[in-house]
Amino acid sequence: MKRSRTDWRLTRRELITVSMGAFVVASLPLASRRRRLYRRSVPLMGTVADVAVAHRSAAEAATAIDAALSELRRIERLMTRFDRSSDVGRLNAAPAGRPVAISPDTAAVLTAALGWAARSDGKFDPCIGRLTELWDVGNRRTPPAAADVRALAGRRLYRVLELDARAGVAALGAAEAAVDLGGIAVGYAVDRAVLALRERGIRDGLINVGGDIYALGEAPGGGPWRVGVRAPGDLAHLATTVELSDEAITTSGDYMQYFTYRGRRYHHLLDPDTGEPVRGPYHSLTVAAPSCLVADAGATAAFGLPRAEAERLLAGAGARVVDLE
Repeated sequence: MKRSRTDWRLTRRELITVSMGAFVVASLPLASRRRRLYRRSVPLMGTVADVAVAHRSAAEAATAIDAALSELRRIERLMTRFDRSSDVGRLNAAPAGRPVAISPDTAAVLTAALGWAARSDGKFDPCIGRLTELWDVGNRRTPPAAADVRALAGRRLYRVLELDARAGVAALGAAEAAVDLGGIAVGYAVDRAVLALRERGIRDGLINVGGDIYALGEAPGGGPWRVGVRAPGDLAHLATTVELSDEAITTSGDYMQYFTYRGRRYHHLLDPDTGEPVRGPYHSLTVAAPSCLVADAGATAAFGLPRAEAERLLAGAGARVVDLE
């Protein structure tokens, strides 16, 4: 699906979802005698946010879902790069080296992003927003000029991000750097929405934002939530089914957002070293983790790496690769 310029990010993983994309939650239609499943889907973050809770009270379920959606919207307002008034928008618009006040949430996500950048030796780089804009995969039909790509390749731009999380300020030390949190902020938003549910007494539920999923507690019929992962080469079939309880899952893939030029597929998962779409040994990588932020960033950082290297990187954060059968 083509994304408009108002969308806050290119959704790279509409691959794990409740009703579309590459994941299917098998347990959603079930309900116990005592509880019902309450569910709401809304457009959010350039995709669809789906919140479902299993509860005895319709009123309490509605209040909890409202709170979860409010958290998702709040994080979107803070971290979208398409709004110049957001934390990220103001940071990107500021002259190089000028500090910008940011919220504690944005500071927390930037801190986590810099950790993933260091852990992955720059394979995850939250400061390649100019490169993302240059490729603009949702709208482009031909690759950008090679000279423009080379100018932004291999720069380790995350190193010019100056962050004082305690003081709540950040600055970018080079004009070529721009923050793009599309590979981590949605995961953080899902985690915040899960916390909102828990604070309102919800023990069992599921939040899915464009394929970033957290399965809370048990499915309505009892036992873990069962999430089916669609096959990369044939989205009509499942590659595997994963059982989840109090765990997140997400997928990075090169077959949902791309254009084809002269026989080559150019997708939206960019390699900061080459400045071009990642060229790796597989078309998708599914990651499960204790939090959605870890799953989100881990799937971004590890996509395209050799299997053993990806496993080592993810294991350091308590995440794991989900095998596709």
